[in-house]
Amino acid sequence: MATSTKSKATSMADLMKSVQTNFISPHKGNILEGTISKLTSSEILVDIGAKTEAVVLEKDKRILRNLLSNLKVGDKVTVSVLNPESDLGNPVVSLRRFIDDRLWVRLNNLQATKEVLDVTVNEATKGGFLVSTKDGVSGFLPNSQTLFTESGQELLGKTLKVLIIELNKSLHKIIFSQKSAMGDDDFNQVVKDLKKEQKIDSFISNIAPFGIFTSIQIGDKFIEGFVHISEIAWEKTENIGKDYKVGDKITALITGFDKDAKRVNLSLKRLIADPFEEKFKNYTQDKKVEGTVSRITASGVLVDLEEGVEGFIRKEKIPPTVSYNAGSSVTATVSEVDSRKHRVILVPVLKEKPIGYR
Repeated sequence: MATSTKSKATSMADLMKSVQTNFISPHKGNILEGTISKLTSSEILVDIGAKTEAVVLEKDKRILRNLLSNLKVGDKVTVSVLNPESDLGNPVVSLRRFIDDRLWVRLNNLQATKEVLDVTVNEATKGGFLVSTKDGVSGFLPNSQTLFTESGQELLGKTLKVLIIELNKSLHKIIFSQKSAMGDDDFNQVVKDLKKEQKIDSFISNIAPFGIFTSIQIGDKFIEGFVHISEIAWEKTENIGKDYKVGDKITALITGFDKDAKRVNLSLKRLIADPFEEKFKNYTQDKKVEGTVSRITASGVLVDLEEGVEGFIRKEKIPPTVSYNAGSSVTATVSEVDSRKHRVILVPVLKEKPIGYR
């Protein structure tokens, strides 16, 4: 019996020793795996294998709401140790890194699948709007990616449908686009009653070196309009920003629909008669004209004939023995008028026809 008692005592000691060695001793800064054992608005506990459960410290209400809405008891998590042992004897940990890593995985998936999100406009800035999703994801919506005519203050608190177009985890940067959230069916539905050659009002939303972007309101929907720089005026446009500003209301003519870009193509110049048509009547075929060389290009020579009228001598019409310099005078005959490019095609007048001239 004594042997049996000694054997039992030894076994109990071994068992206690075995149990004790299974506990871990966390240190500040450790990244440990654990399991959510309690999840309430007043207390979140995680079993990390220590003597006592770890207490999650989170004072930010937005992050706390995120934890409560995205986690459940039994979930596996990764914690960062803030304090190995509090006054109450519990390790104190943070779930911020875990939530952040999981958030960026989700954001990358949302961007890859092009899932449409609802965001609320929180603040208007010079370049756009600070917005956030209902689960606390904050990002930036640039003016160039919006589709509305209201001022920034009128949009505060409104919900918009957007797509994620840019992510940078290291900079914690999220860029949204309202324009990109419009699908093919949405676009077709909005433009179904619009027609080419129709006049339409819109507001300038952005000005680029190559044209004007506008916001067109149709009922309670918004769609993007675009005026290419070549469709702004009949004369050559050098500086769009000189005559147009963001927020300006303009009336334009619909020239077509870009279904890929989800955009209505517009023209300002086609609302007025082409002033060059009257001038071009003076440039009949074979008429002799004089002008000044304005520029030499790889394809030929550009010639100023009069204000607003440009002539062009094709490279193949220039004999090998003839050369032109900017500013020199040119005598030529009219070959044809290119009304689309507003250009008169010229043939140089030669004193004698060189060998091989076409």
